[in-house]
Amino acid sequence: MPGLVPGDSGFMDDIEDSFQELSNSSHQRYNILCSGDKDGSICFNIFGIFPIGTVNIHNLVVSSSLSSSNAASRLLNASICKVALSKDLCHLVVLCNGELITDEVEQGEGQHGLLGLHCLVLNTSIFSKRKTELHQVAQQASNIEDLSEVVRTSLSVMSKIWSDAVHTFHEKFNTVSTLIIDHGLDSTPQDEFLSLLGGARASPPLHQFLENSLGEAGLKRVAKAVNGAGKELQLIVLDHLQPAAEIIGFRIGELRGLSKWRARYKGIGLDEKLMDNATERAGMLLVQVERFMRVLASVVQQFSNFFSWLLKSVKILMAEPSDQLPFNSELVIIFLKFLYDQDPVRQLLEISEGDSSVEVDLETMQRIKQLAHFGGFSDLEYLKRTLAEEFQQMESCFNDAFEMPFSTISGKLLCEDLLPLFPIASSSKLKPYKVPASVSYNEDILHESSESEIHQQALTGYISFKLPDDCFSIANCIGIVRGLTHDLGKLEGISDPVEAALLCIPDGYHCIDLSLYKEGQIVLLLDETVTTSESSGNAYMMILQASDLPFVSLSKSNTLNSWKLHELQDSAIYLQLESEKARSIPHSVVPPLAVSASRGVACVFAARKRALVYILDEDEDEVSDIE
Repeated sequence: MPGLVPGDSGFMDDIEDSFQELSNSSHQRYNILCSGDKDGSICFNIFGIFPIGTVNIHNLVVSSSLSSSNAASRLLNASICKVALSKDLCHLVVLCNGELITDEVEQGEGQHGLLGLHCLVLNTSIFSKRKTELHQVAQQASNIEDLSEVVRTSLSVMSKIWSDAVHTFHEKFNTVSTLIIDHGLDSTPQDEFLSLLGGARASPPLHQFLENSLGEAGLKRVAKAVNGAGKELQLIVLDHLQPAAEIIGFRIGELRGLSKWRARYKGIGLDEKLMDNATERAGMLLVQVERFMRVLASVVQQFSNFFSWLLKSVKILMAEPSDQLPFNSELVIIFLKFLYDQDPVRQLLEISEGDSSVEVDLETMQRIKQLAHFGGFSDLEYLKRTLAEEFQQMESCFNDAFEMPFSTISGKLLCEDLLPLFPIASSSKLKPYKVPASVSYNEDILHESSESEIHQQALTGYISFKLPDDCFSIANCIGIVRGLTHDLGKLEGISDPVEAALLCIPDGYHCIDLSLYKEGQIVLLLDETVTTSESSGNAYMMILQASDLPFVSLSKSNTLNSWKLHELQDSAIYLQLESEKARSIPHSVVPPLAVSASRGVACVFAARKRALVYILDEDEDEVSDIE
């Protein structure tokens, strides 16, 4: 039926998925970035920014298709060297060095597991099977994170602007308290201003403050700073904060709607209850923004009214005309009582300290309780929080909601296969082991039958690496393995054989790096083993066709206690520079080798700080040197 995908319980229909009609998102931009570290952790990020899963290879139970035993194995002290995700997102190849321990084999004293370089294949088909759902969730969640950053930055900028303006006000008006103390009076600045407002004569300290310390010019500067800050805050809210908060509410509302489609989205961890909670928090943030705008407008108005009255008082003291300066006496009283030494705007922009909260009158709280019965917010205490605190709680709810898909997907990333490649010295056990290696996937066209034109594409994984000289009886070799990644579309129990080939580098040269190229080609970067001071050295870039190599199927065994590539020593192929497609490089080269299949070029670095760019698809030696 429409709406079901593989992995859901139900019948599948061949008609076009109805969800495709509901989704406006394009899958062309759907991509996943995977990265591994020396501690064995692999992280997956959709679009490269939204974390969708993680796995640690130390916690994986591994098994091999080349072992007939059902015993589980584990990796100890493993460090990741390279990871490569297939184009169809179904497989992840991991090259790592560590010690392979089999559970059923008891490790006696002095005995160890297989210490060396291993290749793991992880089943990541969840990224392909659920790409529609993951793309939709990641797109909305990434947008919410970007908008949250807009809100966070807006709050920070607003707090800084308003704090500077209020600091200017208090820096000037704190002089009143100092003058009162100097004159030996027992009163407060508010008392002195109220006395002046009531018609009394200005006291000596207040007269000195208005005439000398403040003056008309100083008062206008303070008024300009506060009023200007108020206008800037209003613009930031209208142009940035409020639109971002509204779009966040819209985006999280879309995710809430998707979470109700349990058949599709519960399987990737989109939890309906967590989304309901996040949606409510987004609504609370919008209410907080609206309240902040009202508080800001009221505070700026009262500041402006106070400055108008004070300017008129200064003009009266200076015996200047003051008829064109109207003010409201009641607002002046309210300002002196509630705003002169308090700052409700700054309070809303900051996190409350301790158990302090925003005061809410009983009538408003009663209305909130009544609204809760008609589908309002279930959290009745939200108005007691500041705007900054509400944003913090909203972010926390978002993190909880998006943590569920992360943990759900992480639990579905399992090890599908393992192949021990070659041993390494025990001295390298505690440090990362670097080896030239490359992982790539080649598209093969598989025909259903010899007479049918129906065909499908399958990806064959190629893993190439340089073998240490001391691990086999023959030295200076390169190993190539293919078939380790299995086609998930095939019937259970049917898979391609795991094959490998062993290549010996020509005498006088050693492989410093390698890379897999398009159409199953392998590019080797060879450098002379001995160079003289008279010459700049010599190197070769050799291109091999993987399909032409005599691959040998690796045999199965009862346990994973041996290195399979040892079987290939008798069938090793000796490469010859004259018989292979090789390009001479008149310089000694150093790693890395960079190859671009889409552009058909390779870049190598000479030992003398030069970058050499070669066109791989042409026979001419077209080289671009960059100092």
